[in-house]
Amino acid sequence: MITQLNPPLPMVTPKGDGWAHFVIDYGPESALLWVVFMDADGACWIVPNPEVRICHNWTMGRRKPADLKVHLQQPDEPPAATPAPQRFRPSLAHQSES
Repeated sequence: MITQLNPPLPMVTPKGDGWAHFVIDYGPESALLWVVFMDADGACWIVPNPEVRICHNWTMGRRKPADLKVHLQQPDEPPAATPAPQRFRPSLAHQSES
């Protein structure tokens, strides 16, 4: 089965960055195949699923591996004067008793 992606997905492949316009599924015994058009020269490549990654998107929480390492690293000793950041916890509205 071939499926056209609308909108196309930005992908990172071994051949470089590009946009996936189609995905081919030959069934459970085969990896998905992505039809990707390369940014650099417009070449069309079919890339097996294990070799593609979706592009990084900081807003959606998909950070570059180097940024993620820095984000997840914890200092050896946290500074004593800096309080831990508080997580945002929304409160539910309560009905008044009237």
